[in-house]
Amino acid sequence: MFWFRQGLCFLPAFLVVWSSCTFIVSYIIALFRGDVDIIFPYISDTGANPPESCIFGLMTFISSCAGTATIYARYKYVERLTEQNSLVKPCLNKAGLVFGLAACFGMCIVATFQETAVTPVHDFGALVFFVSGVLYIILQSVISLQASPYDSSICVCRFRLFIAIVAGVAFFPTVICAYFVKQTTLHRHTSDKDYPFHIASAVCEWIVAFSFVCFFLTYIDDFKVSITSQKGFHFLLFSKSFFFVFLQTFKLQVRTEYED
Repeated sequence: MFWFRQGLCFLPAFLVVWSSCTFIVSYIIALFRGDVDIIFPYISDTGANPPESCIFGLMTFISSCAGTATIYARYKYVERLTEQNSLVKPCLNKAGLVFGLAACFGMCIVATFQETAVTPVHDFGALVFFVSGVLYIILQSVISLQASPYDSSICVCRFRLFIAIVAGVAFFPTVICAYFVKQTTLHRHTSDKDYPFHIASAVCEWIVAFSFVCFFLTYIDDFKVSITSQKGFHFLLFSKSFFFVFLQTFKLQVRTEYED
């Protein structure tokens, strides 16, 4: 069996590849059309003008859908993993789900409202995405450390924590420096007074975005696994559709009540 057919590991794999392509493809198109500068434009700048804006919006929306599916699958995985040993508090797992879904909702806003069309709404969506995304990976890093080694190896947990710290540190310059950027044009010049703030903000924005990508990359191995309960019957958590997950959960619950 190919690795991407094991469990639901195709979900984070698709999310990582598709999200990376979303950033890179729109940047390349905007660069060849001369719509942005080659040196670190804002991610949203690469999808400000058509046709790259159409591609950026569509691909970002698909990324948000894939992110929603991956985040929910991770939530169910942690819930099933810790239901017997109570390594992770349910409220912590639910908080991670809420922040993750909020980040995906922010992505939908960014995809729908373009930067040059409805700037305040676009900026609000970007802020929701980054704040919720950083909080999500921080919570998931804590969950991984608490559930180790049942969740992931200690090396993976430490790598997730490292990514979370990098994203958290890079987030603040992204927002603070963006506040001092007054120019709204897509092309910047080194002689502009706010150019250093623009570069610092844009670089940190790219760092935060790809920190999210690297974080979800660590989910691939976790999503291959299945869980066996202490009552002795096998429960496959991950399947090829969420309908099958819900069906198997229902069967497990019914069978447990019957045996008791």
